[in-house]
Amino acid sequence: MARILAIGIATLDIINLVEEYPAEDSKIRILQQSKRRGGNATNTLVVLSQLGHQCSWAGSLVDEPDAQLIRADLARYNIDTHAVEWLDKGKLPTSYITLSQRTASRTIVHYRDLPEYSFKSFRDINLQQFDWLHFEGRNVDAVHKMLERTKILNPRLPCSVEIEKQRPEIEQLFVLPDLLIFSQDYASRCGFNCADHLFRHIRKHNRHATLICTWGEQGAYALDPQDRHYHAPAFPPPHLHDTLAAGDVFNAGLIHALARQQTLEISLIEASRLAGHKCGQYGIDGLAT
Repeated sequence: MARILAIGIATLDIINLVEEYPAEDSKIRILQQSKRRGGNATNTLVVLSQLGHQCSWAGSLVDEPDAQLIRADLARYNIDTHAVEWLDKGKLPTSYITLSQRTASRTIVHYRDLPEYSFKSFRDINLQQFDWLHFEGRNVDAVHKMLERTKILNPRLPCSVEIEKQRPEIEQLFVLPDLLIFSQDYASRCGFNCADHLFRHIRKHNRHATLICTWGEQGAYALDPQDRHYHAPAFPPPHLHDTLAAGDVFNAGLIHALARQQTLEISLIEASRLAGHKCGQYGIDGLAT
């Protein structure tokens, strides 16, 4: 299996399960509350680890009790954390998540008071030990430098970037990756009403990358470097329970399949199927089965 490094954030997720999402200025009772590690990059690594890959995480942490929860959870999945950047002050990013039992929707209120992972720390990583690098599309200037350094030192090392949200100057990150994974939310906020329109725009920035865009109930779309189009349907579970981290699971399924040299068409289907399976359960444990 592949040796995979992901660069992104880890968060403390405080999840409140409610019968249905509350109306403004209302008062309801929580059915269940849980705390667990979150964050796109680390969620993707946890799934990849369950699928048999050797995983490492590069992100920033501060020495406080909440960070110990993150370390313990990553250790449980054998995820290496030697590349973590430890900071002297700040607060672990925290997401307050309201999960509706009726619709399985999740509403996230996020608090952050911690610097992003720095290019300086990235330079200390020996990239020769990895078969795949995956980046969250955030901290744009630093991530762009990381991609440039990777392509200079090891141009054949596959690099994927998740573009989940609109951020200032994020188009800088479109040029260098081998795989770009876009969310429907990003496409819609940029004014694109379908994946094909988004792909046409991205091709102006990058002629060689494989482009992916998830589109909710419509499934997922892909464009390969030869501009061939692919589509995988959504795979809704018999009972919808929890959509939290479904996108992170999709990313893991895609990387897992492509790292095993599966075709893009099969990889897209496998990723969609895994994400659908996740939505039928709470959390991301046990997905390898």
